[in-house]
Amino acid sequence: MAKPDLSKLLTIYGRKPVLEALQDNTLTLFRLHLADSNKTTHKTGDIIHDISQLAKSRNIDIQIHNKLSLSRISKNSQQDQGVALDIYMPHFISSEEFLALHHTKHFQLIALDGITNPQNLGMIIRSVCASSLMGLLLPNKGCAKLDALVIKASAGTLFKTNIIRCENLTNTLLAMKDKHVDICMLDTKSGISLFDYQPTQSVVYVLGNETQGVTESLATIANCKLNIPMQNGVESLNVAVTAALVAFSAQLKNII
Repeated sequence: MAKPDLSKLLTIYGRKPVLEALQDNTLTLFRLHLADSNKTTHKTGDIIHDISQLAKSRNIDIQIHNKLSLSRISKNSQQDQGVALDIYMPHFISSEEFLALHHTKHFQLIALDGITNPQNLGMIIRSVCASSLMGLLLPNKGCAKLDALVIKASAGTLFKTNIIRCENLTNTLLAMKDKHVDICMLDTKSGISLFDYQPTQSVVYVLGNETQGVTESLATIANCKLNIPMQNGVESLNVAVTAALVAFSAQLKNII
């Protein structure tokens, strides 16, 4: 394929994740990266051999690097196992592009602030994909990397979920607020019930860090606070569980 938009490339690493991606014919693959230190028997069943043969059969560009160069591509020299793969992700979009495309339409998104646990991020992606939310808003820094752990936790739904990327979540939410988008923060102690909330315009539901919640700078932006009613003295839920409730509650809202 022709060189794609770099913002739509996802680089994964590790022998097994790369092999599984190469075996998935629904994915559009751009380039395979191999370390020159890889050992292979050149026989079927040898994972490096199988990776190379699959890439060749799919006419994917293969590049050989020294170990240091490969680590710069994978950004994880401890776990890349000498293998990385660039995948074209058509569902990746910048927040600027998203607003330009959808500013005249009603939409509902979940935005994540500092979700660093790959398992939680993967499960959130799965819930967003399964619901009628328009996507997941993710800052480029401060959240878990979109890697093999997230892909596994998402059960592969990362490859078909609208992921909206931004450099700065605060600035992006301010820009959306200027476009008359409600910025809703989940708060365990105040606000109205998530299940009673009826939006009249587009909405972004902001979910915060697993231990500290939404950062103060984002909390000041929110023009709506929502809570999930709890029983039996339970104070909070896992962020992935919260995201699932938000996603499927949003599906019932009348603006979708």
